[in-house]
Amino acid sequence: MKKQESRSSLIRGLLYFLVCVVLKLHNLFYGLAGYLSQRLEMGGLHPKHRLLDYHRWFTENIHPEWSVLDVGCGNGALTADLATRCKRVVGIDISFSNIIKAKKTSKADFVCADVTGYEFNDKFDCVILSNVLEHINDRVIFLQRLKKYSSRFLIRVPMLDRDWITLYKKEMGVEYRLDPTHCIEYTLDSFKKEMNDAGLAIESFRICYGEIYAVVISREITR
Repeated sequence: MKKQESRSSLIRGLLYFLVCVVLKLHNLFYGLAGYLSQRLEMGGLHPKHRLLDYHRWFTENIHPEWSVLDVGCGNGALTADLATRCKRVVGIDISFSNIIKAKKTSKADFVCADVTGYEFNDKFDCVILSNVLEHINDRVIFLQRLKKYSSRFLIRVPMLDRDWITLYKKEMGVEYRLDPTHCIEYTLDSFKKEMNDAGLAIESFRICYGEIYAVVISREITR
C-alpha cells in the first residue's frame, strides 16, 4: 500500500511539473506570437488594434465638441483616431520614445510626463483610460486625482476571469497576467468595487474579448 501511495505521489508530482512547464510555454509562445505578428503588420501596430477594433468604442462615446485627455496614450494610435472625432485631444505618456512616435502619427497635443504627478491647467470633457488602470498601484487615489480634470471617464481594463487557463495558471502559481507590469486584472465585481471606492458610478459597460469597457461618471453629478 505504501509503495502504491509513493508511486501515485511521484506520478502526481511529475504531472504537476509537466503542467507548469506547459503553462509557462503557453506564456512564452503567446508573447512571441504578439511580438512577431506586430512586425508583420503594416505600420508596426499590434494586430489587436485591427482585429478587436476597440478604437471604435472610444470614438463612438465622445462628442465632436469635447476636449479629451488620453492617459497613457502610448504610441498615439488611439489618440490619432480620437483627434478626428472631437475638438481637442491631449495625450500623455511617461515614455519619451512613445511620445516621439505619437507626434509623427497625430496632430494632437502630447505631454511626456508621469500622469500620477503631472498637473494640468485645463479641464476636460472626458478622460480616456485604455489599458492603463491595471498598471497603477494606488488606483483609487489615482482616479480621485483625475476627477479634478473631468467628471467622465471611458475605461478599458483586462479581466482576470477571461478564460479558464488564466485562472488555472494563477492556481498553479504560474505567471497568469497578460503583462508582468500589471498590478491587477479585474473581475466585474472587483471593477465595480474600485469605481465605487473612487466615488465613481458606472453609467454603462460591456464585456468584450475578455475586457471590460465602461462609461464611468463622477458620483457627484448623478445626485
